[in-house]
Amino acid sequence: MSTTYIGYIFKVTPVQTGTEILIAQLGFAGFESFVENEKGVNAYIQKGDWHENILEDIQILSSDEFQISYEEEVIEQVNWNEEWEKNFQPIEVDGKCAVRAPFHEKTNAQYDIVIEPKMSFGTGHHETTHMMLQHILHTDVTDKKVLDMGCGTGVLAIMAEMKGAKPLDAIDIDNWCYLNSLENVERNNCKHISVYEGDVSLLEGKKYDIIIANINRNILLEDIHQYATCLNSDGILFLSGFYTEDIPIITDECAKNKLKFERKLEKNNWVALKFVILP
Repeated sequence: MSTTYIGYIFKVTPVQTGTEILIAQLGFAGFESFVENEKGVNAYIQKGDWHENILEDIQILSSDEFQISYEEEVIEQVNWNEEWEKNFQPIEVDGKCAVRAPFHEKTNAQYDIVIEPKMSFGTGHHETTHMMLQHILHTDVTDKKVLDMGCGTGVLAIMAEMKGAKPLDAIDIDNWCYLNSLENVERNNCKHISVYEGDVSLLEGKKYDIIIANINRNILLEDIHQYATCLNSDGILFLSGFYTEDIPIITDECAKNKLKFERKLEKNNWVALKFVILP
């Protein structure tokens, strides 16, 4: 028996942070499937779980910080693979790394990563994920202990293990991201990644050679001190999830915690920064 879905096509500005919050709030309201794209997200809920006032409790829709528009459609039966194929094409990073879905053909890339993003953030399509993959590609991570904080799909931890990092921790506060990362770690035959559900409190007493954090600006500002505390000598911190205009406040907070700015990648006003811990 086919299931009828109600679909919403949301256009979100700013897209990354707004889409993350929107997906979380829609998930609590009963939406069960999400397909992210460069403009926002398509969200789906079974018709039996839908009611005409379902968006009234979605707080971000009335927030002054975001511009969100949407269209509604009724879908008699959803072929989720078809939805992914329409919205998720394979990507290539610096000619060495490919990120694709399970239904795409295997590539000849040196690092061929298979990601089924489902509701999670981090397919490589977004500028911040793409740049963080670039940072990892250009860094010697062999036998380094790595943390992927706010791991989303787990793609950055998977990339790091493929380049020789071990052991690795991948942490996300969102349950769906935690479960999705577990699936993707297994899908890519990773043996050295431990996935955890939680926040920065899980880092108490832990030490890493490299920390990767692709999260929004405000959370980064709260957690940079903890990251610095967890870095070994000569440790590296990669930060992304914010805009060019946020660089001064991020670098100032890092400087307060003996983290020296070393490298910047920029794409469409998004940035990914590299810091090193000072002696």
